[in-house]
Amino acid sequence: MILAAGESRRMGEAKLLLPFKGKTIIETIVGNVVKSNVDKILVVLGSEKEKIEEKIKNLPLEFAFNPDYRSGMLSSVQCGFKALAKDAQAALIILGDQPSVSSKVIDKIIAAYKKTGKGIVLPVYKKERGHPVLIDTKYREEVVSLSPQLGLRELVYNRPNDIFEVKVRTSSILCDIDDAEDYRKELERKNI
Repeated sequence: MILAAGESRRMGEAKLLLPFKGKTIIETIVGNVVKSNVDKILVVLGSEKEKIEEKIKNLPLEFAFNPDYRSGMLSSVQCGFKALAKDAQAALIILGDQPSVSSKVIDKIIAAYKKTGKGIVLPVYKKERGHPVLIDTKYREEVVSLSPQLGLRELVYNRPNDIFEVKVRTSSILCDIDDAEDYRKELERKNI
């Protein structure tokens, strides 16, 4: 589940459409996910829906539209969970503005989920949790009913015994693009 619905208010322009190493940010992150071991890709759209969809429409993915995207990221996660296939086992929630998260990191999270059977798998770099986050669909109804004030943190706080932390060797899991400075740093990043 790639979250691509945000308004990019701090950036001041549609950040997912900005150039990134020969493509756009959204094309880069979708490309990384396509190369990974995920079974299906769902992109949650909102702001700039048509422009973003146009950039990635020829890739093997599905779309969901979040009409409530102005409410924040949790509304997009909830929209995505509602749109998941009934037989989906889990959702890997990937931020659309994290183009440096590689398919290797994604695969490591998926492998940990399959090996441990834990319902929530989080990547960790130097003891700090980041994204993408994998959530088993046994929590579908709970995610859909989470409080907007707490977001996904509420699920994590409520389920400490069902969490597995995967250690990764890249800080990319901690870095998303919110403003021009973040964008500059991601363009300069070497360890993808």
